[in-house]
Amino acid sequence: MMGQEGIAKESSAPQMSPKKKTIVLRCPTCKTIVTAADEDFPFCTDRCRKIDLGKWASGAYKISSPILDPDVLEDLESGGAARHSHFRSDDE
Repeated sequence: MMGQEGIAKESSAPQMSPKKKTIVLRCPTCKTIVTAADEDFPFCTDRCRKIDLGKWASGAYKISSPILDPDVLEDLESGGAARHSHFRSDDE
């Protein structure tokens, strides 16, 4: 029985292999699986890359950041009334 226990201990040890981890993502345009080794990574094809570029160029994608300027925040919270008051002339 000791021989069987020794075998069990040897086989239960984790096998560490020097494999490089492959990055696998989905194409942002068509959701096809893409690996980091692919030529158009992170896209699956040049066509999907150009479709994505077109979305950025047309304004379909936006990068937003928090507004930190207190005057701008106040203007947004008041519905823009303060912004319009800057454009009034004294004649009104």
